[in-house]
Amino acid sequence: MASLKERFSLDQLKRNIVDSQVWRSMFRHGYEDTPRNRVLMVVDNLWLHLHPTKIRRHAIRIRFTWCMGGITFLLFLYLTVTGVILMFYYRPVGEYAYLDMKFLEFDAPFGMFMRNMHRWAAHAMVITVWLHMLRVFMTGSYKPPREFNWVIGVLLLTLTLLLSFTGYLLPWDQLSIWAVTVGTNMARATPLMGSEGPFAELMGVTPRFDARSVLLGGTIVGPPTLLRFYVLHCIVIPLIASVLMMVHFWRIRKDGGISGPL
Repeated sequence: MASLKERFSLDQLKRNIVDSQVWRSMFRHGYEDTPRNRVLMVVDNLWLHLHPTKIRRHAIRIRFTWCMGGITFLLFLYLTVTGVILMFYYRPVGEYAYLDMKFLEFDAPFGMFMRNMHRWAAHAMVITVWLHMLRVFMTGSYKPPREFNWVIGVLLLTLTLLLSFTGYLLPWDQLSIWAVTVGTNMARATPLMGSEGPFAELMGVTPRFDARSVLLGGTIVGPPTLLRFYVLHCIVIPLIASVLMMVHFWRIRKDGGISGPL
């Protein structure tokens, strides 16, 4: 008899909570399993509204999607968290950058673990974004009406490679310095803006003022280069990538979810 009373009181308390104005202000729809309510639960939810209200059966098959897009986004979030933690121990100054990396490896608690997790997650993100692009191409998901989102994906691929490239300099050792020296030398051949590129003489471009010098902050890889790459790696490129990711997810929803097989 006591258990029935307790159950009745709990049910009554639950109904009072669910029917209250506070609850309705947070959750505007109940849990009734109806087609209309399923749509409303997705549309009116802060997180779920990024996804289409209905998806095709093939869209949840791993052998079709490979889950590469979701894994890439998960790695981006992981890199953001680990990168913020690493920023507490790192100074983008030529005199201290290498010493800070050594401090992370050998003195900071879990420093080596955190740095290696950030490093390997970055390598994994480059691989997964390439596999995602390959899957999209092989399944014809770049075709109309999804060609705009394909362009957004290509831009995100480029930003991912730039994130990897700019982060490569931050350890400030001989390997990273010379790798960036070789990599930025290609900017000399930029049309109109490179000192060795087409139409350089017409534009009056010199080695001191060209695309490479803008990247390096001078004519050689030095402390100004380290600071510029740090700002690009930690602020500029992640912000641009985040905006493009939101547009990318929104377009997937507007285009009806993942495209079907060919």
